[in-house]
Amino acid sequence: MNQQKTFRRILTGHDADGKAIILSEASPERTYMIGGPNGAKFHEVWSTLQSPALIGSRPEDPEETSLILSPPKGGTRIRVIDFPPEGEEIRSLSKEEAAAKFKAMGGEKASTSGEGAAHPLMHRTQTIDYGIVLEGELTLIVDRGEATAKAGDIIIQRGTNHAWANRSGETCRVAFILIDGQFTNELQ
Repeated sequence: MNQQKTFRRILTGHDADGKAIILSEASPERTYMIGGPNGAKFHEVWSTLQSPALIGSRPEDPEETSLILSPPKGGTRIRVIDFPPEGEEIRSLSKEEAAAKFKAMGGEKASTSGEGAAHPLMHRTQTIDYGIVLEGELTLIVDRGEATAKAGDIIIQRGTNHAWANRSGETCRVAFILIDGQFTNELQ
């Protein structure tokens, strides 16, 4: 996997007089490797517990001790994922192996892998996901089609069954903003 550049999370707040201040400038502390040393790296940047989000003078980092795929119920999540080039070890995953990968991400119910799936890591969540490709390229695979997004492209993923495939030879970095959602009766 190519060494990705680090990035900072710049967090703002308010002082005792209500004036805006910079509280911290540092790389996100919570990162997770999924799929071993050659797998995807998740940088957990921030999440909110509700919408509208409560805004106080001193925000506290959400207390999470493991990777959780979806945002909190009624909340949001922003993360950056570094996707290494996809190899045969991903393309040949069994349904059970794919489910185990999602379990490691705190999203075992999201996996939709199985016979006839367009990709072994197909999954579906009740979320609106904004994916902004920062570096490289990534292919979005859905039940009936796919699209390759390159740096600068924005994906709006609306609770659809999907998977991500990096078919390039370089690592791809994507910022995802996840918003909790709810399926209408027609999509339940």
